[in-house]
Amino acid sequence: MPNSVPPPESEAGLTVLRGDCARMAPHWVVPAGPAPAPVPPSLIHGVRVPPASARLIDQMSEYGD
Repeated sequence: MPNSVPPPESEAGLTVLRGDCARMAPHWVVPAGPAPAPVPPSLIHGVRVPPASARLIDQMSEYGD
């Protein structure tokens, strides 16, 4: 009986995907508009992060490590 587990993605597959995305990107034009103004940190309040979630995020490596 053949193995039913698909092979892992290869670098060639990622290269093809990147090429497909690059060709499709010009079709998704975003209309120009004013950029939203940044919100000052003094106006951000009431956000609560559970301690378990904070520990989980704290123990994750930075993207690209």
